[in-house]
Amino acid sequence: MALSRRRFLAASAVGGAAAVVGAPEAAADEVRVVGAGDSEYLPLTLRGYNRRFAARPEQIYVPTSAEQVRVAVGRAAAAGSRLAVRSGGHCFEDFVDSAHTRSIIDLGQMNQVRWDAAHRAFSVDAGAELGAVYEALNRRWGVTIPAGICLGVGMGGHVSGGGYGPLSRRLGLVADYLYGVEVVTVDAEGAAKVVVATKDGPDADLWWAHTGGGGGNFGVVTRFLLRAPQSDGADPATALPKPPGTMLHSRVVLPMMSEAAFVRLLGNYLAFFERHSAPGNRFAGLYAPLSFRTVGTGFAQLLVLLDADSADARAQFDEFLGAVLDGVDAVPVVQPVVQLSYADTVAQVYYPKGPLPPRVKVKAAYLRRAYSEDQLRVFYRYLTDLAVLGETEVEFLPFGGAVNAVEPDATAIPARNSFAQMLVHTAWRLPEGDEQHLRWARALFGEVYAATGGVPVPNVDNGGSYVNYPDPDLADPRWNTSGVPWHRFYYGDNYPKLLRIKQNWDPRGVFQHAFSIGRSDW
Repeated sequence: MALSRRRFLAASAVGGAAAVVGAPEAAADEVRVVGAGDSEYLPLTLRGYNRRFAARPEQIYVPTSAEQVRVAVGRAAAAGSRLAVRSGGHCFEDFVDSAHTRSIIDLGQMNQVRWDAAHRAFSVDAGAELGAVYEALNRRWGVTIPAGICLGVGMGGHVSGGGYGPLSRRLGLVADYLYGVEVVTVDAEGAAKVVVATKDGPDADLWWAHTGGGGGNFGVVTRFLLRAPQSDGADPATALPKPPGTMLHSRVVLPMMSEAAFVRLLGNYLAFFERHSAPGNRFAGLYAPLSFRTVGTGFAQLLVLLDADSADARAQFDEFLGAVLDGVDAVPVVQPVVQLSYADTVAQVYYPKGPLPPRVKVKAAYLRRAYSEDQLRVFYRYLTDLAVLGETEVEFLPFGGAVNAVEPDATAIPARNSFAQMLVHTAWRLPEGDEQHLRWARALFGEVYAATGGVPVPNVDNGGSYVNYPDPDLADPRWNTSGVPWHRFYYGDNYPKLLRIKQNWDPRGVFQHAFSIGRSDW
């Protein structure tokens, strides 16, 4: 098949053939390539979440198997073409959509969920979106994973960065259920090969690196092997945890409020989850993100999701809401409490995939202790600044519980003693707003963490940050004056091990982005 028709044969790729476990037989020896003149080119380049960035690669590979990924990686490596990989497209920064990117491997067509009898684990392709994964696991086997609330997120980056969501306080991180990973790597001779690395196999270091080491660092993940740590995989129905039978949910909306009411509300909220952050605590089945928005009638919005299988679920809901609203001089609108099956909760309450991505800047931090009142007042001042409108919000997300039952070096993600995350999600639509919104996000973050150089330096109060919420400002001395290197915030004491794995599995530095392990200057 001619290259002019945007295809090439596997036989022309650099590197010998590698054994592929579970690869589809159809079209296993060729990969489709989309170029700038093709009708699919623009939609594929616009699959990213952040409209601040748009890559213009020379080619986009659209594989359907691990072998096709191997071919694409081999060709890009041989040509010295800067390579990036996209699964769901939800990276907040320009790790894929960079001016440096010359080749993109788009995994959107690799989205199967199946049982792998050879490895006694669920095989989930890296291009599968969370909504489809939840549906398949629950409908076909009655199991689930504690992954994110945003249904359009792809598995590739989500799992590799650790992965958390509404069930994590009871079940832990997605990374805690990662038994193995299939990944295309490039060796010192430049040959691309498919490697299946498992927790108990000879390449366990490569497995460990994908339990929170971040996407795009060591190779191209083609699929994940998922199995609960305590399971031997003898029965698919018990290889992953059962979801709740039913869940309660409600929303609480509060209008614009005084500074005193804001400090009281957010202080109550943080204090509650700080008290209930230990593994197995009574409220481990509670997930309740609290967001504050710079515009709109609902200044504060609280989504409450609660595992309703326990007999006192409604009492837990009432106790939680009473604690959060205690002494708050504002009138809340509390939506009726609804009890739905787990499947219906995911379909109706989890966040659907958005149609039109905005321009975005995010900044995030783990909390080991609640913010001081002075820090809370900083949030209020910025959130009531009418100079910043758009779709900006600051969100607080419960953490801890079962997440904190794992040792910080058991997986690559070290955040095992925090009780919440804070996420600044600054969003707008027009390029003319870039400077204004970037300045607002940086100033807010810098003031909240003024005592530690403008950043959440890991200490008794702060737990660093989450690699799936990347912020290159942490590597910029203009915004990080602490002297603490960027990787300390994301990887803590695990970074030296990750660096050794990177040097072993990517000796030629084929896989690079602004926050890649051992990153070079751009």
